Amino acid sequence: MGNLIKAEFRKTLTLKAWWALMIPAVVFAFAFALFWGMITNDFSDFLGRSDTRELTEALGISTGELPVGLLALGHGINIGTMIPIIFGVFALAGEYTKKTITTTFLTAPNRVSALSAKMITYIAWGAIYGVIIVAAASLGTVITVDSARLPTAGQWLGVLGAGVLATILATLFGIGVGAVWRSVVGSIITLTIWMLVVENVLVFVMFGAADITWLGGVLPNGTVNGIVGAIGAEAFGAAGVKVPTLEDETAWALQYAAGAPGAFSWWASALIFFGWTMIFFLAGWAVNQKKDIT
Repeated sequence: MGNLIKAEFRKTLTLKAWWALMIPAVVFAFAFALFWGMITNDFSDFLGRSDTRELTEALGISTGELPVGLLALGHGINIGTMIPIIFGVFALAGEYTKKTITTTFLTAPNRVSALSAKMITYIAWGAIYGVIIVAAASLGTVITVDSARLPTAGQWLGVLGAGVLATILATLFGIGVGAVWRSVVGSIITLTIWMLVVENVLVFVMFGAADITWLGGVLPNGTVNGIVGAIGAEAFGAAGVKVPTLEDETAWALQYAAGAPGAFSWWASALIFFGWTMIFFLAGWAVNQKKDIT
């Protein structure tokens, strides 16, 4: 197994995908954190002064102490997490596209070993992406958010852990989708349209038309975003144990501001997205156990 893992790392490092995708991951995470930091830094204008006053009174803090940096971090990390998903697609679908999957399976003792080595390798890559994405989003947040409104050291560490967990699961999710589809282009186009367009429109429409606030908390994009975003929402009393005086519409707006509309809590989001990841990953595993590679 050790030799197979080494081979997977060498295979990845000889290609340009890992660093070519790292560039947009850093740029998007930094830019979105910068943008949302500028918007949410004046939180009263963003949410409304009366809602802000109610919120700060319920939390027992002043407006200047609200950790709005968590909102910028959430959006920056969440958009950056799309890149590990795409990177994961290349793991197996890329081998089918380049016709190298035959060599991969034939040089391993069995397909289970080959796929296990690939999974372990990309867990490590997902963690690497997570650390770098969190660092880029943190830089954008520090530049735009007032120092008094930045997260505490404990919150920073929580975001780092959640960010790494999100990118690891996102990478495995991408592997699963790519393994089922076995097409890099098809997988990436479908995932991008669903995650960034269809699901977001669906969540907004259902909230506006039917007052359904929980939909984003169960769909793939919403749950992977909720792993980090819900930490910010929880800090504002809008997820997990909610502030009793908050109306549902205000709570949803705070969840959206944190990048996690509909999220129940960060750990619930992690468990639900883990379920989505396992559905696609195990389906891809099963498909590739029987796939003819000749």
